[in-house]
Amino acid sequence: MSEEENITRLNINEKEVILIGTAHVSRQSAEQVKEVIEREKPDSVCVELDQQRYQSIVDGDKWKDMDIFKVIKEKKAAVLLVNLALSSFQKRMASQLGINAGQEMIQGIQSAEEVGANLVLADRNIGITFSRIWHNVGLWGKAQLITQIIFSIFSNEKITEEELEKMKSQDMLDSVLSDFTQHFPRLKTPLIDERDQYLSQKIKEAPGEKVVAVLGAAHVPGIKKIIHEDHDLDAISTLPPKSKWPKIIGWTIPLLIIGMIAYTFYNNPSAGMQQTLSWILWHGSLSALGTAIAFGHPLTILTAFVAAPITALDPITAAGWFTGFVQALVRKPNVRDFEKLSTDVHSLKGFWNNKVTRILLVVVLANLGSSLGTFIGAADVIRLFLNNF
Repeated sequence: MSEEENITRLNINEKEVILIGTAHVSRQSAEQVKEVIEREKPDSVCVELDQQRYQSIVDGDKWKDMDIFKVIKEKKAAVLLVNLALSSFQKRMASQLGINAGQEMIQGIQSAEEVGANLVLADRNIGITFSRIWHNVGLWGKAQLITQIIFSIFSNEKITEEELEKMKSQDMLDSVLSDFTQHFPRLKTPLIDERDQYLSQKIKEAPGEKVVAVLGAAHVPGIKKIIHEDHDLDAISTLPPKSKWPKIIGWTIPLLIIGMIAYTFYNNPSAGMQQTLSWILWHGSLSALGTAIAFGHPLTILTAFVAAPITALDPITAAGWFTGFVQALVRKPNVRDFEKLSTDVHSLKGFWNNKVTRILLVVVLANLGSSLGTFIGAADVIRLFLNNF
C-alpha cells in the first residue's frame, strides 16, 4: 500500500487536515491509521462513525441486550433487520478473510486515546441516512430494498476477488447496497454525497490546528472537492417530511367500511351480520395463519385472530404489535438468542428457531395476513353493501 496513494494533506483556514482513505477489509489500513496518528500526534482524530455505531464498538455490540418489547413499541423492527444484515455481511467477510471489518475505525479510536487527541464522531446518524434513503426510493423501491436486505441476510455465497477489490474502495453501507444503488442512482445523494458534506463540515469544525480523519476511501474524492465550502448540517440531518396521503387513506378506508356495515345493519340486520362476520373471519383467520407460519405460540395465534379485525379499523395500531408483544412475553429471548443472531440468520432453520427473529417474523406475517384480510374482507363488505343498497 502506497502511503502517497491513501493520504491527502489539506490546509483549511490555517488548519492542517490529513485524510486517510482506508479500506474496510484491509489489515494494512488499520496499520497505516496507527502509524499516521502516532507520527503526526494530531489535536483531533475524526472517524467515520456516528454515536450509534461508536457505541456498538465500545460496548461490544450492546444492541444484543436490547429490550425486544421496546423494539416493537417504537417500530424499530426495520432497524434491527438492517443491523442483522450488516452483522451477517460482516461475519461472512470476517470468516472468509480472517479479519474484522471496520478495524481501521477501531484503531483510530484507540490511537486517538493513546496520543491524547480529541475523538470526533464525524458521520451522520445511520438512522437518518436510512430514513432519507427510504424516502427516495418510492413504493416499488421500498419492496426491492427490503428484498435486497433479506437476501444479504440469507446469502451464503463466497465473496469473489472482484467483490473484495470493489469493497476496498467502497463505503461499508454502500457495499451492502451496491447492487441496489445501480438501479437507483439517486440513492447516491443520501448515501454518499450528503455524508461527504456532513463529514467535511465535522472535519473542519474539529478542535485544534492539526486534524487526522479516518475515512472510507469512497468519501475522499468528494470531501476533497467540497471541504472548502460551508455545509448546513441541520438541512441534511432532518428526517424527510411524511406524506399526508397514507394517513388520509388510512382513516378513510376504515370509516367507509364502518359506514357501509352500519348502513347495511340499518336496512338489513341479517346482511349486516354477514358483513361483520366476513370482516372478522377474513382478518382473524389470515392474520392467525401468518402467525402460525411464523411458528408463533398458540396464545399468539389466538391474539392475532382477535386483534386483527379491530386493528384493521385503527390506522394507529397494527395486529403485529399485539402478536409481537404476546410472543415476546411467552417466549422471551435471552442473551444467548441475541448472541447467536448473526449465526442463526444464515439459515432458514436458524431464522425460524431463534426467539428474536421468531418475534420479528410473527410481527411481519401477522401484519401481512391482516393486510390481505383487509383486501378480501373489504371486497366482501362492499359486495354485501351493494346487494342491499
